[in-house]
Amino acid sequence: MAATALPRPLAGVLAAVAVSLTGTRVSAIAVPWFVLVTTGSPVWTGVVAFAEMAPYVVVKLMAGPLLDRIGPRRVSLAGDVVSAGAAGAIALLHALSLLPLGVLAGLVAVIGAARGPGDLAKSIMVPEAADLGRVPLERATGLMGVVERLAQLVGPIAGGAMVAALGAPAGLAVSAVCFALGSVVVAWALPHGMGRRAAAPSAQSAQSAQEDGPDGYWRRFGQGWAFLRGQPLLLVLIGTVAVTNLLDAAFAQVLGPVWAEASGNGPAIWGLSRGFMGLTAIGGGLVAAALAHRLRRRPVFFAAFLVAGPPQYLILAVDGVPVWAVLAVFGVGGFCGGFLNPILGAVTYERVPRDLLGRVGALQTSLAFSGIPVAGVLAGAAVAAAGPAPVLVACGVVYGLTTTLAGLHPAARDMDRLRGQGPRASGAVPEPAGGT
Repeated sequence: MAATALPRPLAGVLAAVAVSLTGTRVSAIAVPWFVLVTTGSPVWTGVVAFAEMAPYVVVKLMAGPLLDRIGPRRVSLAGDVVSAGAAGAIALLHALSLLPLGVLAGLVAVIGAARGPGDLAKSIMVPEAADLGRVPLERATGLMGVVERLAQLVGPIAGGAMVAALGAPAGLAVSAVCFALGSVVVAWALPHGMGRRAAAPSAQSAQSAQEDGPDGYWRRFGQGWAFLRGQPLLLVLIGTVAVTNLLDAAFAQVLGPVWAEASGNGPAIWGLSRGFMGLTAIGGGLVAAALAHRLRRRPVFFAAFLVAGPPQYLILAVDGVPVWAVLAVFGVGGFCGGFLNPILGAVTYERVPRDLLGRVGALQTSLAFSGIPVAGVLAGAAVAAAGPAPVLVACGVVYGLTTTLAGLHPAARDMDRLRGQGPRASGAVPEPAGGT
């Protein structure tokens, strides 16, 4: 057993992700339910949800230069401690009957603002943890994907059960414990220099890091943009993921529930299908963690994308499709989807200098998520105009065209070029164009 045990830094990062993300998923159940049963207003429920997600996205985007400067271990610790304090404060103030909606929204915004950079910090410690343990990048990112999917599966179930049994404040207390435990894991399992040891800054980045004014911050922010603009492969992958994320969000928020109602299968079958897909995705992630570092990335990545995406849309467009067929398509799609993030993460970590991971990672995530906020609105308008079946077919076709064209792009041929040769630090950080 000792020979197969994960090295301590990688195990620490994975454990911190597991407990923190579980806390996030529990709070995602507890907070909306708490607002809904307290106010009876879906409008306020939406306002509080926005109060969490808007700071999450914005602060995550803007925190990249700061994260690269002070180190991801510190940011992860701070994010978990602040999140734990805010979640615990909600539960305590409610118990004391001192929690008006304005205060609740403010504390939820604090959680979102802390979780954004905290989540990013954990993800950018993965490559160094893999280096320290001599673990292939695909294996490390595959295990990261499995942990994330497990937390996304277990967290809502645990949160729902906790809220049903003890009430929403108890769920928030559990979230606070999870966030606090994440900070303990990071403090205990990860070396003090984690995230900074490999990021020996170049002369340019060191000079800008010494500038405390806004010009220094924006210069570092611009360096992330300048680097990303010079990476055709990363831009192709970001564009592909941005389109497929938009389609997936429309599918989850509108198209799937509309199908469940129109077909008569109801929310139980829809939930079962999504849950089954999540389970098979965990299996695919485990296989990817074991084998992906031996496989050619380009054919595996884009073939997995084609199987994981379009068939889900097309099967729901078939009138009277049996439930077993839906489960089969979702199950196969989930398994293939388990291969995507390990390859995507490895390609990114090999190309982005370690002292730019925060800046570039923040930009990548924000661009890839840029269509998600409007996905439901667009899908709802399209269904109202054309009906669910044509929209499902159109989305499946767009999904397939997007992934096929990306796979045929010349830049995609470079997916294996730097396998095992990822940069440890930048030799020269590009200056942003135009003197940003």
